[in-house]
Amino acid sequence: QVQLVESGGGLVQAGGSLRLSCAASGRTFSSYAMGWFRQAPGKEREFVAAISRGRFTYYADSVENRFSISRDNARNTVRLEMNSLKPEDTAVYYCAADRNDGPRHMDPHEYDYWGQGTQVTVSL
Repeated sequence: QVQLVESGGGLVQAGGSLRLSCAASGRTFSSYAMGWFRQAPGKEREFVAAISRGRFTYYADSVENRFSISRDNARNTVRLEMNSLKPEDTAVYYCAADRNDGPRHMDPHEYDYWGQGTQVTVSL
């Protein structure tokens, strides 16, 4: 069992930056693919970014060149650096872990464990 705890959310003005962190329990963190998803009110959960065990990265088109995902296996942590934030980035952001490092990084059903989420609000 893996527990994921997100932190770093908050309120920021448009154009600003935030860094989200996700701390994972367990000894096998380095073998997981990790992803970030988000869900805005009234909308479905959507893919944001993912990083494989081999550190290949994947991004949604809407965040490409603005967000950056990274992992620190020594600290069991994955981070999401968010720059040039827009009001449409407002959502609850969730960290997720995929035990099998499967190929469908954008599919939330690929992931086995989820955090509780952290709110990101971007104001005009």
